[in-house]
Amino acid sequence: MTKEQILKFCKEHNVRFVNFQFCDLLGTVKSVTTPVSKLKESLENNIWFDGSSIEGFARIYESDMYLKPDLDTFALVPWESNGDSAVARIICDVFLPDGNPFDGDPRQILKKQIKRAQKMGFDNYFVGPELEFFLFKTDEDGAPALITHDRASYFDYAMDKAGPIRQAMSEVVSQMGIDVESIHHEVAESQHEIAFKYSDAITQADAVITVKTALKAVARQWGLHATFMPKPIAGINGSGMHVHQSLFKNNKNAFYDEKNTKYKLSKTALQFIAGQLSNIHEIVAVTNPLINSYKRLVPGYEAPVYVAWGQTNRSALIRVPIFLKGQSQATRCELRCPDSSSNPYLAFATMLAIGLDGIEKKMTPPESIEENIYEFTDKKAQRMRVRTLPDSLPEALKKFEGSKIALDVFGEQTHAKYLQAKQAEADKYRLHVSDWEVDEYLGIY
Repeated sequence: MTKEQILKFCKEHNVRFVNFQFCDLLGTVKSVTTPVSKLKESLENNIWFDGSSIEGFARIYESDMYLKPDLDTFALVPWESNGDSAVARIICDVFLPDGNPFDGDPRQILKKQIKRAQKMGFDNYFVGPELEFFLFKTDEDGAPALITHDRASYFDYAMDKAGPIRQAMSEVVSQMGIDVESIHHEVAESQHEIAFKYSDAITQADAVITVKTALKAVARQWGLHATFMPKPIAGINGSGMHVHQSLFKNNKNAFYDEKNTKYKLSKTALQFIAGQLSNIHEIVAVTNPLINSYKRLVPGYEAPVYVAWGQTNRSALIRVPIFLKGQSQATRCELRCPDSSSNPYLAFATMLAIGLDGIEKKMTPPESIEENIYEFTDKKAQRMRVRTLPDSLPEALKKFEGSKIALDVFGEQTHAKYLQAKQAEADKYRLHVSDWEVDEYLGIY
């Protein structure tokens, strides 16, 4: 939409306020709201704000920044709108006073990696995330409680109480311009998944942020709480964000090769997969950024902890989905470790970076594995050179800290700020005395 079209739309739909949104380094949505009477001025002159107050942004002596609206992201906010008045939102890029993009803006970090791919001859990086989440009941004060909303299981119908809620979620998300492909009950009680149409990484990162916000808003309308916490309940499956990926060149899928009899993957695809397998340890602190993320990444709950790849093997880190004959454009690889607590701009940027590293270095992936790796003995896994992902955030942060790839993606200042924020989180957890420790040790020792 043009500025004129947006102004006309706002007048016709009685829009009263517009939220100018952006993300901090940890993926939290931030917003500056202006009344519609100031919208024309904001669209023409941008919106100034204090960047020193935002996690991972500027230092106090370089705090002035401004938001530059991406007009393509304009949308009504259904849960803040009614018949009498409406609220809209626009996602923004963060700029410095000199007119240059702010290097620490997560959206800008992803754009830089896309430009890198384009310099290598690729049109764009396409992704299709699948977001898993839980719906929990709330207490009398409206606070979330660990009480499941239903007892249904995977694709269940008879026991599923959330059908109307998921339909409402799908409608709201669609109203905001996101093409929902499916939304269904997942494996665990009260666990669900939403997937939307494959698109370029910037569009999809915007969509992830929008969907998470929208689903929480709809859940509140039903007296429930939607959470993307990776492992809220011990002993059952956690929630991930599997991401399907492909590179396109000359409007054709660069991952497809008819001549390759195994999986129909091109040399580019194999090199991309090799890069992700080789470098995944360096970026898992980004794709799985919470202490709680590593409670999900354990064997036995369909979480991919083994650094391997295959097609029918869902215990592997990377899976190559089967596609029907004549659907070569659908060729892709699915990275299965990320979860929805990650900042999607940073997750997609680092995922792309390690894949491109494999292409640049002409890496060759190890042999694919179609066996259930969960059943491997330690000796067999060692013989087949199957590594595991880091089993804690501190371990993942050590890899991130020493990673040249992560440093190149983030830039020196933002890399240090992300590391500092996540190390503080890890230290806070390390100092915490849990209920389990008290129950286990107080009476004995």
